[in-house]
Amino acid sequence: MALPITHLRRWFAATAIAAVCVVAGVYFYTRHKVQNALKEVPEKIGLEIKQSATGFTVSKSEQGRTLFRIHASKAVQFKQAGHTELRDVEITLYGRDSSRFDRIYGADFAYDPQSGDVTAQGPVQIDLESNPGGLTSPDQSTPTDLKNPIHLKTSGLIFNQKTGNAYTRDKVEFQVPQAAGSAIGMNYVAKTSVLTMESEVSLVFLKPAAVTMTAASGTISKDPHLVVLQHPKVQSAGRQAEADQATLFLRNDNTLDSVVAKGNVLVHVAGQSEGEARADQLELRMTERGGALGTAVFSGDVHAEARGAQPMTANAGRVTLDFAGKNLLTKVRAGENVKLTQRPAADSAHAQNMELVASVVDFFVAGGRRLDHAETSGASQITILPGAASGQQTVVTAGKFDARFDASGQFSSVHGAPDARIVSQNPGQPDRISTSQLLDLNFAAGRGIESITQQGAVAYRDGERKAWADQARYTPADQILVLTGAPRLADAGMTTTAHTMRLNRATGDAFAEGDVKTAYSDLKAQPQGALLASSSPIHVTARSMTVHGNAGTALYSGDTRLWQDANVVTAPTIDFDRDHRSMIARGSQAQSVSTVLTQPGKGGKATPVFITSSGLSYVDSDRQAHFDGGVVAKGNDLTITSAEMNVFLQARGQKEPNQTLSGAGKLEKIVAEGQVRITEPTRRAEGDVLVYTAADDKFVLSGGPPSIFDAEHGKITGVSLTFFRQDDRVLVEGNEKSPTVSQTRVAR
Repeated sequence: MALPITHLRRWFAATAIAAVCVVAGVYFYTRHKVQNALKEVPEKIGLEIKQSATGFTVSKSEQGRTLFRIHASKAVQFKQAGHTELRDVEITLYGRDSSRFDRIYGADFAYDPQSGDVTAQGPVQIDLESNPGGLTSPDQSTPTDLKNPIHLKTSGLIFNQKTGNAYTRDKVEFQVPQAAGSAIGMNYVAKTSVLTMESEVSLVFLKPAAVTMTAASGTISKDPHLVVLQHPKVQSAGRQAEADQATLFLRNDNTLDSVVAKGNVLVHVAGQSEGEARADQLELRMTERGGALGTAVFSGDVHAEARGAQPMTANAGRVTLDFAGKNLLTKVRAGENVKLTQRPAADSAHAQNMELVASVVDFFVAGGRRLDHAETSGASQITILPGAASGQQTVVTAGKFDARFDASGQFSSVHGAPDARIVSQNPGQPDRISTSQLLDLNFAAGRGIESITQQGAVAYRDGERKAWADQARYTPADQILVLTGAPRLADAGMTTTAHTMRLNRATGDAFAEGDVKTAYSDLKAQPQGALLASSSPIHVTARSMTVHGNAGTALYSGDTRLWQDANVVTAPTIDFDRDHRSMIARGSQAQSVSTVLTQPGKGGKATPVFITSSGLSYVDSDRQAHFDGGVVAKGNDLTITSAEMNVFLQARGQKEPNQTLSGAGKLEKIVAEGQVRITEPTRRAEGDVLVYTAADDKFVLSGGPPSIFDAEHGKITGVSLTFFRQDDRVLVEGNEKSPTVSQTRVAR
């Protein structure tokens, strides 16, 4: 809408000048000057002149002031025909208050007393000039400050002194300092005080720019004081305007008050910035002083369209334009169901169509030509329509929008507050909704919205996924939503906080950075599970988190710590699957994977077991933890090292329905392989494979061959070594070459 509107001001100025010229030049001359002057000529001359005369003057006065003066070089009365001819006539009209200095002059006039017609025999010229100081000046004196008069020229003018009517079928020309015009045929009816310009009304303006105004015909009336033009058209360089009818309303001093154009009002702008505006009616209101344009009002199905690289359309029930200074446009108010649509460049496949709908929109114009900013009032919304590459539609609402425009008249930014709300809609998917106190939309030239920033109590919902933050920034190009300022994410029983979060709305992936804290709640107890079988929340802390699609799986990195009740796993990275209660932990050169379990001790008292390794994989339904890469398990006075280790845990069965499954996972069996070493305070055992059962505190070593070294009794080897920590018994099993089994008690 901005493009056609900015070019209207010249048409408005042209219309105003045209009205003044037509009214002053034709109507007032015909009604007041021609009627009064030519009505007096035949009466004075016809009665007094009986023969040829030269160089005479006739005047009429009232109360010592001259009303008019007629000077002719010659007058001839033809008695047989009964008419009088005048030669080289100049008529000067001063008016009853001496405020005029109008002059009418021509070479030949004829008067027919029978019909009452006074006919100009050739060209007639008229100069209309006001004389505000005439009453204070000597009688019949020329004005001291002559200004450019309104000049008219015609021929074949016939005035009837009996009816007061006047007409001509010839061309009527008129001229003012800034414009010149004409019409074909003129008819004045005294009884109705209506003057009709019969056809081909035309006016050409030379200043400040060449503008042509035409009309099929026109009428001028005294009461009411107005001019009506049929099918008026205005044309200038690259600009056209037209309507079915235009009515010009005049003030008492004959200056233009307003113009109302009705029916198929059209303003068209050609060239590089092509566009047009249409409406049922256009009203122009002039200022009291200076005759400049004050306001212009389009009403009734207003439609404006700007074409070109970035097309834009606008619709409203009413549009008001405010002007200042030299017809400079300053403000545009659109009301009654405003809809503004901006389309991207034709070659921009990824840009969005944007639509603004509001009760009222105020556009503010800089320099009379360029849109600077706009404000909405009442219910307002912005819709980002699907582009060629996306089926997503986004609706943005707020209590008020404040939009800024770039040098080309396109949106550069939009600020919305309060109660900002964004709803993104995809076919077949639940709506994505985010709310905040305020929002800002930033635009990329030719590509639509570049980013959306929300601030203050941001809340986001995408199906079961919900998020909160102080600030959020969304970029449509990659569909990434970035949350900052104490962000919090909740998704299907998972709640995460961090310094920064990123949500990929296209893939469903989520990323958290900085002091990540996650709690998995709403868990059901798994009686046949072990390490993660409790209904208590599972907690994870890390420096970063990555969730791919399903919130049930997440990868945590950087000083990661996962725990439930007393079960704790720490590692550089942990890949956790909530639904299967499983995890994969990986260590690094700087940090190993660390796990805490419990081992039944003497008297039923559980003692902790600390296990470190390069990697850990665990599935709770299997109750098996697999450790690899330099595994070290430390218990009470016991250390086991190996290349790999499988730890089997006891099931967390419950005896009563209301009993919770809590406490640390209890070790049931260990199977260690690869360079197994068992270290106690007074002995050391080595082998390739170790099977340990916690119920009887029994160790079985094989492969290597296995050996036990005791500081007091020396080294014992065999095919298989079995020893019991409870009573320090050692069983040694031989092979075919040594079938005997030795049993040795080693004092501790």
